[in-house]
Amino acid sequence: MRSAIITIGDEILIGQVTDTNAVWISQQLNAYGIQVGEMVTVSDDAGQITNTLDRYMGHFDLVIMTGGLGPTSDDITKQTLADYFNSKMVMQPEVLEKITAYFKEVGRSMLEVNRLQAEVPEDCMVLINDHGTAPGMWFEKEGTILVSMPGVPYEMKGLMEDRVIPELVKRIEMPLVVHKTILTQGVPESYLAAMLRDWEKDLPDCVKLAYLPRPGIVRLRLTLVDNCASDADQILEKLIGKLLKIMPEHIFGYDDMSLEESLGVLLRERGLSLASAESCTGGTIASMITSVPGSSDYYTGSVIAYNNRIKTEILGVDPSIIEEKGAVCREVVEQMARGIRAAYGTDTSIATSGIAGPGGGSEEKPVGTTWICVQYGDRSFARKYRFSGNRERVIIQASNTALQLLRRVLLNTI
Repeated sequence: MRSAIITIGDEILIGQVTDTNAVWISQQLNAYGIQVGEMVTVSDDAGQITNTLDRYMGHFDLVIMTGGLGPTSDDITKQTLADYFNSKMVMQPEVLEKITAYFKEVGRSMLEVNRLQAEVPEDCMVLINDHGTAPGMWFEKEGTILVSMPGVPYEMKGLMEDRVIPELVKRIEMPLVVHKTILTQGVPESYLAAMLRDWEKDLPDCVKLAYLPRPGIVRLRLTLVDNCASDADQILEKLIGKLLKIMPEHIFGYDDMSLEESLGVLLRERGLSLASAESCTGGTIASMITSVPGSSDYYTGSVIAYNNRIKTEILGVDPSIIEEKGAVCREVVEQMARGIRAAYGTDTSIATSGIAGPGGGSEEKPVGTTWICVQYGDRSFARKYRFSGNRERVIIQASNTALQLLRRVLLNTI
């Protein structure tokens, strides 16, 4: 089954809003073996929406459309679809009842524009939205299913999971597809591909491999189809077993697990506490760790020692070392890690100091130069890195690397 995704919204085309919907929808469809052939973003213009539909209807089995279903004058998708399918607008009592109940619950008066959201093209199947006021719509024409949903991510995801996927599963025989993602850190994509050349060459024909890089992390997605999907557990056990022999120190988890979750599992299992002292990463490590529910079980807190005075007065870094070698050096991060651990009384610590850019670099210490230190028990491990990319990428790479470095120390793989 081939599909296409249409995102509607001027705010996306002018860069005011990032389209995360299309990526998420694509992930859901791929999980069910539905291939996404095209993604396109069009403006809130009836002519452009109609032209896009003319290109897709009859050429794709499924078209998913998001956006333009709100109550304001620029939300024209619903009327455009009614015109496209030569359908008149009719009031849906069930939708109107839900909208009325919603406004009563929040204690606000319902305006006429809100009531009109209960009107839909007569020829569509209404998809009740339990997460908002705009219903979804399901059309069929020329062998193509067209689904229109709100652009608000929370509402769209709810409709997709509650209505769209179950309806597709009921109507269409989905191919058997299994996805497994192996999460790695510490090896760039090109080096990882070289490292896994022989392993990749031995993959069964019905197993597909994709390298999915992000700053500091590369995801290896295995897609198993046909006979491989029916024997997925056995095949994956064998393939992952070989991977663990090739690079055990670089694999930190599987599927949707984040690096910070993986570290948290280790700390909680071992009953260990953690504190961090951040300079160049500016609190990103603390933010990542505390994004995990329950992280207060093991994470004590952080000091953002951006100014050298904080390094010396709060963390106890020797000012003469900063004066002699600068803030970006082994000795400074070692003393930062020791200082935060002593101040917060934790079992482990992380410290970072570097040059995130775009300025501040030198020939000796170019932009991206970063020192990271982690400490656990009587072990102190400091390492120098050179990260590439813009400021944001350097900070993310440094933060991911720091978390993985502590994992490796805890696992005794360094």
